Order: sequence, then C-alpha cells, then structure tokens
Amino acid sequence: MTKLLKRAGLSLLLLLLVALVSLRTFGFEPQDRRPGLWLVGDLVTEPVSDWIFTDQFGEIFVQTNTRYGIPHSITTYCVEYNGNFYLFSAYYTGGVFPDTRGWNRNVMRDPRVRLKMGGRLYDQTLRYVTDEATTVPVIQGFESKYPEWESPGNENVHIFLVQ
Repeated sequence: MTKLLKRAGLSLLLLLLVALVSLRTFGFEPQDRRPGLWLVGDLVTEPVSDWIFTDQFGEIFVQTNTRYGIPHSITTYCVEYNGNFYLFSAYYTGGVFPDTRGWNRNVMRDPRVRLKMGGRLYDQTLRYVTDEATTVPVIQGFESKYPEWESPGNENVHIFLVQ
C-alpha cells in the first residue's frame, strides 16, 4: 500500500511539473475577466521613449508577480497622456484598494510587471498615482479613448504610471 501511495504521489508531482513547464512555455493568457498566468511573445529590450503606439490597443495584458512565484496576468485598459503611459484599475462594485484586486495587491508589493501588446512583451515598473493634478486629466484622456466606458466614479478608478 505504501509503494502505491508513493507512486501515485510521484505521478501527481510529475504531472504537475509537466503542466507548469507547458504553461511556462506556451503561456496561459488572460481573456476578458478570466485571469491568466505567463505571457508569451517577443521581448522588447530597448527602452520605449514614445508610448503613442499604444493608442491602437483597446486592452492590454499585464503580468504581475505573486508571492508564491507563479505569475498572475490580467487584461486592462490603457492610455498615453502627455508622453506617459498609464494603466487603469476600476472598482465597479466598490472595494478597498488594493485588497479587492489580486493584481493591484501584487503591484503594490512588487511593481515589476510584464506588459503584452500586439505579440510584444515589455518589462516595466508601475507606480501608483494619487495626485489629482495627474489623475483628473489622465481619466479625461481615458474617457476620450474609451467613449463607451462607464466610470464608477473617480474615487473608484486607480491609475498606475508605467515607468
């Protein structure tokens, strides 16, 4: 009986290892509201000096770093404003920032992220923005880019600057 349990445990461990290696190799990207794991694509290594090209993307993927070492990725909206690039996290049903969203908790703990746009990956750092001199015009730029968007109110929209 002990041999059978050891074999079953070893088989389960091997299956888990193969699954993780496969997910790491082929990715498991988010879709709409369903989160994902690793993002795959062509890594851009040169710094981005002009984010205006992001205007062509409605949603982008963001991969964050969890405490347990397996990435967490999501889709989010973005906007370029005055040469800077911003990401949004809207709390439509309320909630406490950053606790209500896993990706927000991850970014506040470890601001290093991987962005995916059009098959290309960008390793970046995010900074949470709170000053109204920045947030108000960025939200207005966001509303211009996404006219169909229904805001949950500025107090429920959280903005990250891509650095």
